[in-house]
Amino acid sequence: MATPSAATPASDLPIRRIDRFDRILHAFLMTSFLGLSLTGLPLLFAHEPWAAKMAGLLGGYGVSGVIHRFCAVLLIGAFLTHVGRLSRRIFIKKEAGLLWGPKSLVPQPRDLIQLYQHVRWFVGLGPRPKFDRFTYWEKFDYWAVFWGMGVIGSSGLMMWFPGFFSNFLPGWLFNIALLIHGEEALLAMVFIFTVHFFNGHVRPEKFPMDPVIFTGRLTEEELREERPAEYERLVRRNALDAVRAAPPPHWEIVLGRVVVTVAVVLGWIMVFLALWALFG
Repeated sequence: MATPSAATPASDLPIRRIDRFDRILHAFLMTSFLGLSLTGLPLLFAHEPWAAKMAGLLGGYGVSGVIHRFCAVLLIGAFLTHVGRLSRRIFIKKEAGLLWGPKSLVPQPRDLIQLYQHVRWFVGLGPRPKFDRFTYWEKFDYWAVFWGMGVIGSSGLMMWFPGFFSNFLPGWLFNIALLIHGEEALLAMVFIFTVHFFNGHVRPEKFPMDPVIFTGRLTEEELREERPAEYERLVRRNALDAVRAAPPPHWEIVLGRVVVTVAVVLGWIMVFLALWALFG
């Protein structure tokens, strides 16, 4: 972590938003998801001419299958680690604010109200809603992971270990698992590489990237403009200085730019190939 100069005013220091633990987990999540998409897409559209070439770049279908399973282990590991940490904070450290309130990712009535206000703002019929720590679309992204792990993860494990699951599941469920796994994974891939990437990095005020997921920090101006409810709460409690952090090292920003560029380019290529296979 970079050390601020002794002459640097506290008001010029960035605000800490995401801790290192969650940033590392996100890195595993992003890496594993990209790997799963790159290796799963050629299997889902194996009848397309580009599928064999894409699999060949990864070493062939056999190697792609090994990479796919390895990435699945990484993804499941990151998910279970997150759930374990979350459980510790809720049940052992008694952080009740994680379940309800402004710091919670649990959907709440105000999220529906802000969705309505946001739509009105889009069409010029009202002011922009005053978002707090988490917006309604960030909560949607978050809970989509839980849905995906339940549906895509369980169906993938059934196909990975058919002998074990066939001891207590009927055979016809495996056909359904195969269908669900591919369709849900395709839906997740298209959503992440379009909507999520746009919200996170491509929208005009963030283009070409939002470095917060890599540095864990944002400026005070960004906090005031993007999450005014959180900013006002921190100011009201005189807690703004408590969440300040040292400026991020330059290498974190450079690494973030490289990673985001590679991820966006690969993601958009895969979305194009998938849409071409479906509608081309």
